[in-house]
Amino acid sequence: MPAVSSFTISCEALNVDQTFSEGDTIIGQVILSLSKATKAKRLFVKAKGDANVHWTEERGDTTHTYSAHRRYFKLKQFLIPEDSEETVLPEGNHVYNFSFRIPSENMPSSFRGTHGKIVYKLEAKLSRSWRMDSTAEKEFKFVSKSFSNFRTLLNEQSGSTEKKMGVFSKGQVQIDATVNKTAFATGETMHIFANVNNASSKNMTPKFSLIRTIKFFAKGDSKSEEQTVEKVVDKVIKPHTQQEVKCGLKIPTDEMPSIENCDIISVTHQLKVYLDISFAFDPEIIFPVVIAHPMFVAQLSGSLDPYPAGAFGGPTNSDFPPPVAHYPAPPYPGPHGYPDAQSPYVPPPTYPTDPQVYSGPPGAYPYQPPPIFGAQTNPVPMGPSPYGSPLSSSSSGLQHPPPVPAFYMLPPDPQNQPAFASVPPSAPSFNLNPSAPELNADFLSQTNNAPPEYTLLFPTSTPGKSEDK
Repeated sequence: MPAVSSFTISCEALNVDQTFSEGDTIIGQVILSLSKATKAKRLFVKAKGDANVHWTEERGDTTHTYSAHRRYFKLKQFLIPEDSEETVLPEGNHVYNFSFRIPSENMPSSFRGTHGKIVYKLEAKLSRSWRMDSTAEKEFKFVSKSFSNFRTLLNEQSGSTEKKMGVFSKGQVQIDATVNKTAFATGETMHIFANVNNASSKNMTPKFSLIRTIKFFAKGDSKSEEQTVEKVVDKVIKPHTQQEVKCGLKIPTDEMPSIENCDIISVTHQLKVYLDISFAFDPEIIFPVVIAHPMFVAQLSGSLDPYPAGAFGGPTNSDFPPPVAHYPAPPYPGPHGYPDAQSPYVPPPTYPTDPQVYSGPPGAYPYQPPPIFGAQTNPVPMGPSPYGSPLSSSSSGLQHPPPVPAFYMLPPDPQNQPAFASVPPSAPSFNLNPSAPELNADFLSQTNNAPPEYTLLFPTSTPGKSEDK
């Protein structure tokens, strides 16, 4: 009779769909039932996520194998230490608790296809001497929260195309189509509006199809599968008519979500709006579509922001609480409630022995605090201008500014008067400008008088006679 009666692993569900995402914590138990006492070398549990691709192709007599593997994370926790000696486990049930925190990385959702899979699972292993290892596995469904350019996924899409008819008919046809957004949750309805102008001699039928494409990549090659998930057919549009078409296409609830963040497996969706014309190429418009898990229906409908208000960047799974709304005041506040700092706006310190500074009469404008550079400034609300608006066309409402206040001299303080006279002695004046003869002639006047003589302008000095030696 084997010693291990049962070996199972379980985990607690976080929601009704029993899904996990980036940053979630998996809490579970490993239950080991023994029919008799046994020795165990080690017991551990792992959580891991892997993507695998594999397919073969026959080319003549040669078989080519394509495979690829990607590992997203692997976490390991020992329930019985590895380096310890063999531990004797008594008969009965043994329950071991564990917990793992899924990394907050960009990882694809769970997937299973024809040539590949993306699997996230828990695995427990019991090792004993001279015995085969006992293992227990449990897969858990992982739903990725990674969306590239989430804001743009909620925008409306529009497209247009036209076609000239061939030999069997005349004229041309044009179709303009609009879809309400790009991203949808499973079970949601796509609202499509189309305007068809059939200026030809043939009947045509508007059709709307949701197409899923799965691609597998390995060793520089790829393998793809395409399938029409849902299709809606509208009424026939007769020749030489113009018609507006409205369509509601519901996405199946069991449709697999789009996968765009895996380099070996991709799942893409597209909406095909086209006109079915017999014996002619169908004009079509292709819209890219992203299908998400139903848990994102509130975000994709626009009623709930994917990121909390006031947060910076993407979602966080931090264990730390969010910052409080009000921060404590600094121990030494500076002017205007800001922390004290050495800046040109901070007044110098005052001392009791300093003389009192006269601030003068009150100014015409109220004092405004200086701007705080490097921070978000909230301007002080200004009152109405006392001079009226400069843009007003009425001159009666314009007031003149008040006169400049007179300068008030600070009366001397007898306590601070110096012992010596405060009026300094006056120095003799000194004229730096050279003297020149005063001329009364106007040189710029246009008269017939003769110009002044040179000697009048520049008189020569009479040299003194030198004494005879």
